[in-house]
Amino acid sequence: MKDSEKSMAEGIRKGDNHAMRDFYTSYGGLLTAVCSRYIADDDDVKDVIQESLLSIISNINTFEYHGKGSLRAWATRIVVNHALGFLRKKKLTSSLFVDNSKDIADDDVDDSPPDIGNIPAGVVTEMIRQLPDGYRMVFNLYVVEGKSHKEISRLLGIKEDSSASQLHRAKAILAKKITEYRTKSRQEI
Repeated sequence: MKDSEKSMAEGIRKGDNHAMRDFYTSYGGLLTAVCSRYIADDDDVKDVIQESLLSIISNINTFEYHGKGSLRAWATRIVVNHALGFLRKKKLTSSLFVDNSKDIADDDVDDSPPDIGNIPAGVVTEMIRQLPDGYRMVFNLYVVEGKSHKEISRLLGIKEDSSASQLHRAKAILAKKITEYRTKSRQEI
């Protein structure tokens, strides 16, 4: 494929429906998966993706090509921003970060990444989708997007300590879910 991202972006700029279809065919699944990491309800995911695609098309003139992967990265940022905006509108941001896991002591969390080697990706994704909204947002921003707690605190309007605490608790919940999954899988054998 010759520089398809660059030509796709140019086509969208010109209003070429074929380029828009190519964009959706190439990135629709990826962008939906990104959105699903932040938003648990499938109908809400569809709404946010539709909003995001409209935003991508209407703001394509602000896109600057920086090499292979830059269109994908730019579109992903738009989806993440729309997902976060949706969650902020849906609930007051402060209520997203209420501590729902009083049963998990801070000492119960091993900060090393859990071994998910033989757990199907779809199962891990579903475990992440089941996290409370605030935990899921911080987990994805930190682990998947590579943001620092300082960046997350600015993005979400929370304290850095709150971001770290939410991540800590998200990891604890995921570790518990992974252990339960492994136990259940062994029992089924």
